[in-house]
Amino acid sequence: MDNPLIKNIRNITISGRIATGKTTLANNLAKTLNWNVLDGGQIVRKFVKEQGLHIKDTHKRPDAFDLEFEELLKNLLKKENNYVIQSHLAGFDAQGIDGIFKILLICENDRGEDKASIRIDRLMNRDEITSDEAKEEILEREQKNLEKYRRLYADNDPEWVYWDPKYYDLLVNTYSLTKQGTLDYVLEKLGFVK
Repeated sequence: MDNPLIKNIRNITISGRIATGKTTLANNLAKTLNWNVLDGGQIVRKFVKEQGLHIKDTHKRPDAFDLEFEELLKNLLKKENNYVIQSHLAGFDAQGIDGIFKILLICENDRGEDKASIRIDRLMNRDEITSDEAKEEILEREQKNLEKYRRLYADNDPEWVYWDPKYYDLLVNTYSLTKQGTLDYVLEKLGFVK
């Protein structure tokens, strides 16, 4: 369903580090706009489970899966309309594709420092896991993801990160925003009026 208030935007991507609120925002935004949602994390979790792996086993996940998944996202972004796509690399994948509004979620204090402790707490609550499990997933998985993504998409550049603001149209800091506050802020920036 097209929304004339955001007519120049065909699709929206939501990216960010683990537990910054990507899935929540994607689902709430898609529901508000009456758009489709594609949850990249769900697709990856399903694949690794089928392979008998854990989500943090990024290094054991075949490169072919990652490459095919990113191509699927790029094709969807080029050919389809009215999707909210949540994925670590969705905004990066959308570079050079017209009509894509790219959102980056961060969780940083006023000094620009990532608040991993808050992300760990969010992951504990979301997945009902221990603090140690959440720390391991956020710190270990994030590092393994970066190593893989740098190798596959950034010529092993040790400085490259997919959360570089240069890839995005809107930066949203969820450090002090509620779920509703995050949604309202994004809707305002989109020019959407209920």
